[in-house]
Amino acid sequence: MFGTAPIPPGSPGMPTGGTPEAPPEGGRLVENIMHFARALRVAGLPVGPGKTLDAIRAVQTSGLRQRSDFYWTLHSVLVNRRDQQELFDQAFHIFWRDPQLLEKMMSLLLPEVRPDIDGADEAERKKTMRRIAEALAPQSRQELPDSGEQEIEIDATLTVSDEEKLQTRDFEDMTNTEMEEARRAMARMRLPIMSVKTRRFRPSPNGNRVDMRRSFRATLKSGGDVVTLEHRARVERHPPLVVLCDISGSMERYSRMMLHFMHAMTSDRDRVHSFLFGTRLSNITRHLRHRDIDVALERIGDQVQDWSGGTRIGATLAEFNKFWSRRVLGQGAVVLMITDGLDRDAGDGLQLEMERLHKSCRRLIWLNPLLRFDGFQPKARGIRAILPHVDDFRPVHNLESLSQLAEALGEIGPRRLEAARNWSGEMS
Repeated sequence: MFGTAPIPPGSPGMPTGGTPEAPPEGGRLVENIMHFARALRVAGLPVGPGKTLDAIRAVQTSGLRQRSDFYWTLHSVLVNRRDQQELFDQAFHIFWRDPQLLEKMMSLLLPEVRPDIDGADEAERKKTMRRIAEALAPQSRQELPDSGEQEIEIDATLTVSDEEKLQTRDFEDMTNTEMEEARRAMARMRLPIMSVKTRRFRPSPNGNRVDMRRSFRATLKSGGDVVTLEHRARVERHPPLVVLCDISGSMERYSRMMLHFMHAMTSDRDRVHSFLFGTRLSNITRHLRHRDIDVALERIGDQVQDWSGGTRIGATLAEFNKFWSRRVLGQGAVVLMITDGLDRDAGDGLQLEMERLHKSCRRLIWLNPLLRFDGFQPKARGIRAILPHVDDFRPVHNLESLSQLAEALGEIGPRRLEAARNWSGEMS
């Protein structure tokens, strides 16, 4: 994948301590920094060509004095959020310190490989290591040099099929390959279309209502001798679907996957209206109607400016209720609200806006990834403000939960299901 192996400790251009050392003529430090940045990008960090050039210039400016200086120089340029710290730390230790460990991991793709990183939680370290292993893996094992060491045999017997494991794997724990498979599975999803009766009528010989106007016209055609009763029935149509998706920092991994689900819903049925909110509200309905998901995501990225920031749920819902509710919530719309309920404004004004939103739609379904935890409790003020005004409260963290949601959307369902009542009772 890289074409060159990382520079081992003590190699020309690699900081090992002591006096400042400039990269010698013909050294590969710049090339390896580019490979390292590329690996971080594959693992999920937003590292583009601009950041890569900034990292090279930063290393040239700071010099090569100690290993810690080299680490923090790259860290200051390539890491801009706290949740990226562990991913960068593991990638740095593997890429720059232990080439033999890197070769073994690239060839075997073992999620059990554990670098010695002090203070890292064991479970979180294993999750992140799978993404690092995939990011640093070559396209073929033939690219690796033959070390002459004894081959390590691994029992890779599976007790559950890959497809079943993918259905239940958390989006946050997926490798890049698994995420790509999950996106393809979302694109194949077909949502059942729930039909509801509207206020409009259509002519129907089996209708249960007499159409007086059409009956009088039919009678006049026959001269009034024979009275023919014409009937009508209510028009049935699936209600509009409105999606409100949180794109704050705590929801980043899930919101990016949900964009693919929202694109699949928009392609599968009409009258789907999609909105993103963080610190502001963005209407992305027009972009998701594009058939190519890559083009749609590119246009959304150009429009939305508050990715991975804070969350002002109350303020954004107030904007939605004021400017958009009358346009998109007609004819008994179903609303999907995707958020973890963690509000930067501590729920200020949120309860009033949730009550207004709930009264304006047919059903309000709240999808919260925090429900994947068995010990979840509605303690945050934002969660406590939202929960009394939802009809259904569901997790959204894997493909299985999305399949269950698709089934729920195919049912009309009553208002205020028992699940929401039970959670509301726990807050009292």
